[in-house]
Amino acid sequence: MAKKAVKKATKKVVKKAVAKKAVKKVAKKATKKAIKKAPAKKVKRKANPALFKPVTPSAALAEVVGSKPIPRSEVVKKIWVYIKANKLQDSKNKRMINADAKLKPVFSGKGQVSMFEMAKHLSKHLK
Repeated sequence: MAKKAVKKATKKVVKKAVAKKAVKKVAKKATKKAIKKAPAKKVKRKANPALFKPVTPSAALAEVVGSKPIPRSEVVKKIWVYIKANKLQDSKNKRMINADAKLKPVFSGKGQVSMFEMAKHLSKHLK
């Protein structure tokens, strides 16, 4: 009889343990779902004020964008307007910009520059 009682007791303990684990798993899943479904607070990013600080273009760059101090963002916009207006983008590889007489001094004498290099060359001509 003692063996039967021990078996019954162990079965009850095992059932309770299994039930507890199941409850923990269900609770864990529920909290994960709640976290996923909770709307994330959208924090509006602030632009770096250095972008809006007026900078003075060099004489070579002033031929394209003008000589007045303007923010970096406006310099890049004006360069792109100039590039598009004069069709200076390479027809086969749009990432490359062909320099004309005004842009060659800005691009350190190079005839062709990639879009990504352009920022590097522009920064040398801004104070």
